[in-house]
Amino acid sequence: MECRKLELTINSAIDLREVRRIFKMKVYAKVLIGGNKTMEKRTFVDKHGKNNPAWNNTMHYTIGESWLQHHGTMLVIKLYCKRKLGDRYIGEIHQSLKQLYDHAYPLGGSAVVCFPVLMGSAESQGQLCFSYRFGEKVAIEKLMLAESIASFLLTAPGGAINLSDPTS
Repeated sequence: MECRKLELTINSAIDLREVRRIFKMKVYAKVLIGGNKTMEKRTFVDKHGKNNPAWNNTMHYTIGESWLQHHGTMLVIKLYCKRKLGDRYIGEIHQSLKQLYDHAYPLGGSAVVCFPVLMGSAESQGQLCFSYRFGEKVAIEKLMLAESIASFLLTAPGGAINLSDPTS
């Protein structure tokens, strides 16, 4: 089976719908690929940008090459406002991985894009901007081997590399 690395950086959002009346908005994003809950990741909470948050938060995924062959595998980014009484949904974007790949491939495999944030079938609630880069196609066995070797070199007991110690 072949796969690719996907590097996704959630940059910022602009003009989001205000979902808090009294306190300022503190926004974060949840990212889901292909409906797979085990791949779900989230950004940190932006406490200062209000309805124009900025994260520049990079996430790394390994995705099957088959996911880039049809429009059914979706990248979903949902935005939430952090609250003590339960987080409030702001909106989301849905984009096909194939469409993102087809857009980035002629540009060397990477792109910066902005999409309207939607709440249900309602009109746009602002925009979400992110950048992404697809790595080269590789056999998953080779990728898993390379990752396990790197992990062993950095974390193995007695053989760990201390990056802060110049003598190791």
